[in-house]
Amino acid sequence: MDFLKYRKIYFFFSGTLVLTSLICLSVFGLNFGIEFKGGSVLEIEYQDARPNTNLIKEKLSDFDFKDLSLRQVGESGVILSVGEKNINQQVCDEIIQKLAELGEIDQETKPAFEAISSVIGRELTQKTGMIIAFSLLAIILYISFAFRKVSRPMASWQYGVVTLVALFHDVLIPLGIFSILGKFYGIQITIPVITALLTVFGYSVNNTVVVFDRIRENLFKKTNFTFEETVNVALRQTLTRSINTSLTTLFVLIAIFFFGGETLKYFSLALIMGIIAGTYSSMFLINSVLVSWEKRKA
Repeated sequence: MDFLKYRKIYFFFSGTLVLTSLICLSVFGLNFGIEFKGGSVLEIEYQDARPNTNLIKEKLSDFDFKDLSLRQVGESGVILSVGEKNINQQVCDEIIQKLAELGEIDQETKPAFEAISSVIGRELTQKTGMIIAFSLLAIILYISFAFRKVSRPMASWQYGVVTLVALFHDVLIPLGIFSILGKFYGIQITIPVITALLTVFGYSVNNTVVVFDRIRENLFKKTNFTFEETVNVALRQTLTRSINTSLTTLFVLIAIFFFGGETLKYFSLALIMGIIAGTYSSMFLINSVLVSWEKRKA
């Protein structure tokens, strides 16, 4: 099968997704958690059944919190996050008294209260940006070094640039979806979500290197194939491996999403979206970019 003859379709499909994600990000932005904005966190555990989330919000309406989010934990736990202002211990006690009216709070598991300074949030944001920038630089250097012996028809640094295009594609699409979830469902970008997106970097590069390595081997054979035909052969040789690897990973992540609890739910969701986007881009998008770039040079 000639996968690359459909590369205009791949470009249109990916371009539509990327453009939609950019629009969503510019219009809705990202709903960052208090780890990045600063604020306060209160975790309580009910002894019996946990009250409905809407009842809890209604009970706390007198406090007039502008940025209040609730997250269910386990079978009877609740985590309250207030991002716009820190709450002191007195306010925390008043909140606990209000919530105790909805059900008996477990006395063995004491409510946990933590205040996070906005300074710490800004520092964490800066460090996250540095980690992402360092990861991208390390990836492009690794790809350029690993394929340094491949100089024709594409230079090794071009493989690195194409890999960055794939990473941009693979991370931007989940971010666009999270911007929609944050706007309409209050889903926040937390440290586990950032960790998942960084993991997507590595997973995407892994799939990409597999295809690039097979392209390199085919180029060394010095056949009469054109570069497009060589890339097409590499795709056919690695397609089954890439799909099987991604599917086995997705099966586990889907199980975590549905049965792993609230804490891991959006961590696994970010990975699911990133791996799907990464598998598609590593098999079809980046190879189409390589071939189109080579044809433009010719």
